[in-house]
Amino acid sequence: MWKSKAEKGPAESPAKFPAEHRARYGARRSPGENGAEAVGAARRRRRRRGAAVVLACAALAGVLGGTGTAALAGENVGENVGENAGALRRDAAAVHRAGAVGVTAVLETPNGTVTAHAGSADLDTGAPARADARVRVGSLIKPFVATVALQLVGEERLSLDSTVEEWLPGLVTGNDNDGSRITVRHLLQHTSGIPDFLGRSELVPAFYSAAGYRDHHLRHYADEELVRGALRSPAEFEPGDGWSYSNTNYVLVGLIIERVTGRSWEEEVRERLVEPLGLTGTELPEDGPHLPAPFLRGYHTYPEDGVEGGLRVDTTVLNPTLAGASGALVSTPRDVDRFLTALLGGELLEPAQRAELLRAREIPGRPDTHYGLGIERRRLSCGGYYWGHGGTIMGYHAEGGVTQDGERAVTVAINSFDTVGDDRQDLIDEEMADLVDNALCGGQ
Repeated sequence: MWKSKAEKGPAESPAKFPAEHRARYGARRSPGENGAEAVGAARRRRRRRGAAVVLACAALAGVLGGTGTAALAGENVGENVGENAGALRRDAAAVHRAGAVGVTAVLETPNGTVTAHAGSADLDTGAPARADARVRVGSLIKPFVATVALQLVGEERLSLDSTVEEWLPGLVTGNDNDGSRITVRHLLQHTSGIPDFLGRSELVPAFYSAAGYRDHHLRHYADEELVRGALRSPAEFEPGDGWSYSNTNYVLVGLIIERVTGRSWEEEVRERLVEPLGLTGTELPEDGPHLPAPFLRGYHTYPEDGVEGGLRVDTTVLNPTLAGASGALVSTPRDVDRFLTALLGGELLEPAQRAELLRAREIPGRPDTHYGLGIERRRLSCGGYYWGHGGTIMGYHAEGGVTQDGERAVTVAINSFDTVGDDRQDLIDEEMADLVDNALCGGQ
């Protein structure tokens, strides 16, 4: 019988953070979602608004503090990056104008680093956002966790064809969920059919309402609690027969990493990736609900009866066990860029495992977006593709991407998120997607 760590620990502790987002792979749109025509249209929209954005940037530059104001800054290291800096600043300003409280972005190129920021880090003090500030990056942890799993495959300690039942006997069962038929590859590629624990509001109330956040944001969740909560729902499909994004998959991968190594998945990510790459702004906080300085405060807008436009709540303080290995990562755009360039540049995986990482399948309804093992392949408006991932957790949203050769990487993060259900978040998402596309295309 499956024995959990939770059975040895306290019965109840302070809670976990609301991992992902409402529909990262459904309602959200990406630059290549509707093919070359859509990405070309997005590109044309950027050109049309260019002059207006330049004027807006000139008006906003250097303004510090005050709700609704914005600060823009760029740091150029190396030569021939002026055009990149101007474009990144303009696009960061556009994300802020679309409604994001604060924006921070970092672009890495062969010629140097460009940073940009806009908006506020703290609505109460009016402090401006800053490019080196930490944020919660949610599912951007998935490429990290997948990389550790693939390193274990390369060490012949784990097989992508191993089943969940082999490593976690008795844990995944019921409602047509069968761990003996689900492999590690299925988990990493979201083809397991296992339901997403975030789909159950009674399990993670902090994700669904302001009252849920108030009452549960410090609650501790055991990984097994999240898995068993998800399994109250029936399987989405037979393993390998479909594709459905599920955070439960990566909670299970984290548990398997622990079984293989005898250490926590956090320790493995830290010692295999964070420390060797010098990711000094990256934290795996486990139960810690507070962010180390400097950081952007997070603001989540929840649906609220009688409140038009929803209720905005400061959700900075949050116990990240709510997401576990599916979303419990604190980082900076610069650190995410460094990780992505190392991953695509061949620093972290042997060629065979890198090939498995990038063996992608089409995401239903998004023909120009494919999912590998913990990483997406998306179309660029200038031609070709890039690899990356997004991440959302209450009050925060981030997008990171890197070109196939690992030469250019960009990450943009914001400290606000809206689940009211109107178009506001979609507009912000579109501007963030434009920023990533423009940065990786490099003005082409």
